[in-house]
Amino acid sequence: MNIRSILIGSAAALSSVSGAYAADAIVAAEPEAVEYVRVCDAYGTGYFYIPGTETCLKIGGYLRFDVGFGAGDAYKDNANEDWQARTRAHVAFDAKSDTEYGTLTSRIVLESNFRGGSADTTIGGLTGGDSTMLGDAVNETVIDQAYIDIAGLRVGKFTSWWDDDFSGETDAMANVTNTNAIRYQYDAGDFYAGAALEELNGNSGTGSPRSSLFTGNTDIHGNTLGVDASVGGKFSNFTWAVYGGYDAGNQEGAVTARIGADVGPGKAEIAAIWSSGLGDAGNGGNAYYANGEWTVVAQYALKATDKFTITPAAQYTNNIVTDADGSWDDGNMWRAGVTLDYQVVENLNAKLAATYVKEDYGNQTVDGRKDADWVEGFFRLQRDF
Repeated sequence: MNIRSILIGSAAALSSVSGAYAADAIVAAEPEAVEYVRVCDAYGTGYFYIPGTETCLKIGGYLRFDVGFGAGDAYKDNANEDWQARTRAHVAFDAKSDTEYGTLTSRIVLESNFRGGSADTTIGGLTGGDSTMLGDAVNETVIDQAYIDIAGLRVGKFTSWWDDDFSGETDAMANVTNTNAIRYQYDAGDFYAGAALEELNGNSGTGSPRSSLFTGNTDIHGNTLGVDASVGGKFSNFTWAVYGGYDAGNQEGAVTARIGADVGPGKAEIAAIWSSGLGDAGNGGNAYYANGEWTVVAQYALKATDKFTITPAAQYTNNIVTDADGSWDDGNMWRAGVTLDYQVVENLNAKLAATYVKEDYGNQTVDGRKDADWVEGFFRLQRDF
């Protein structure tokens, strides 16, 4: 047998084997396409496309630790030794998409708070606790905000214009600021105007007795309607706003006017608030402002360095106690303090606020006193993400 015969025979054998196994050949399946998360830069930083949709989602929030403190007439009988700690976890989900009516927005904010024990911040004072973190014991998770917004119309639970107070932590400028509501706001960038209907739900109470004569109910139950409106804007280096609210359950209301301007290395702001009263003895409250008949607040946020801001502030309030019918009658209050903000590292900030408060009750008494004074404040460490 020669070499040629051997090669031909081998080729035939190989062909036979190949044909015998051809039916059993394994064909690899095509890999499925993987859709990676894509960055969505249409609405600012932090948004990404939800896979398979054109909806952009942003997840953010903060973790906060506070230690509140107080010393003086408003805290003398406090069983918690005039200090109290609180931990808060705050997570926000923002979803946006384009429609023929403009951007469709939904926002969900979940907030968990833990504060051990209970601290009474109104012992011998009307406004104890307004610039500190002391309060009732709490260990719960709540819906802080949840709303839908499209073409200027917003429905759900959200903060009102009254929540947009000064950057310092020493003033007392609002009462109820977060409710179920329906709001429309026209926004042209440098000018806005809007109106809202708010479900106050018994949150109209004063929170503390305003005089030894006043017999009003400070915890109103049932649905109470609030009507709120605001206009504002900016021009050059000035910002301005006017907003007012009417508490239909108590038939009382309040109005705020404010202005701010960039001055030197910081921003100066001043605001004036007027409140009509606390309702009659059958109701007794004002959801929008319940600390006095009128008040003036001023602050200056000094940008000392890129990381350090010093914000001194002062506030004077006239007629802080009422007569038996809930009408403003007498007394006054001074608040003066400072807020220190320091950026430790990126996304980690420390804050210290301290306020001196002096209340004079004029011809009336509150908890057997003609006046009261104290110091209160808090230290905060906050990690944003």
